[in-house]
Amino acid sequence: MNPVLEVRNLTGGYSPRRPVLHGLSFQVEPGEMVGLIGLNGAGKSTAIKHILGLMQAHEGEVRVQGQTLGQEPGQYRSAIAYVPETPLLFDELTVEEHLHLTGMAYNVEESRYSDLTANLLDDFYMTPKRSAFAAHLSKGMRQKVMIMNALLARPPLYIIDEPFLGLDPLGIRSLLDKLVEVKREGAAIFMSSHILSTVETYCDRFIVLHHGKIIAQGSLSDIRSAAGMPSDNGTLEEAFYRLTADGGPHGG
Repeated sequence: MNPVLEVRNLTGGYSPRRPVLHGLSFQVEPGEMVGLIGLNGAGKSTAIKHILGLMQAHEGEVRVQGQTLGQEPGQYRSAIAYVPETPLLFDELTVEEHLHLTGMAYNVEESRYSDLTANLLDDFYMTPKRSAFAAHLSKGMRQKVMIMNALLARPPLYIIDEPFLGLDPLGIRSLLDKLVEVKREGAAIFMSSHILSTVETYCDRFIVLHHGKIIAQGSLSDIRSAAGMPSDNGTLEEAFYRLTADGGPHGG
């Protein structure tokens, strides 16, 4: 089975003289959720921007469904749904109009569109707000609109950056339930989050990014081993603290 997302030896950042990322290599398979974790400034958002094509790599490459952005721009972009940390909406459009815009952009069949949107509005408790303008929504509700748009698109790859900020407990549960559903359908999910207990529960594999380098990746057992812990005992949070304290598990 070919990976949906493949990152090979990615070095990049805002300036070629001072790269933020150093030789990142990883992949995300169909039906898999991979968690990207790291301290503030580790390079998580920069890595996501390179995957989205918002920044150009100094070295290496990113492939989505086997294609680079340069080879097939339309195919590359249409294969990704992105939920940013800060919701970005059109203030003059309603919730329903945002969904309709996404449906057209991703060629969602009209026969499926009505049922999909009705279910999403219901699942995220947004049916009473379907005609509300984005400018009148709270941050949590704006985040729900971003998430609903991503889920409506049903792409092969979801890129999700700190999705739980601003969400109420019901919104968090709805999102996690939906991610489990799309993963079961074969989607690949690449999620960055600081809520390590949730990442540990829902993700299949983990990538620990520190000072722009991958210092550990793999299953929870792999992360524990990299942190110098028994492979069969300990939480992701404990392993993460060991890996990132004083520059790594052995200090220095």
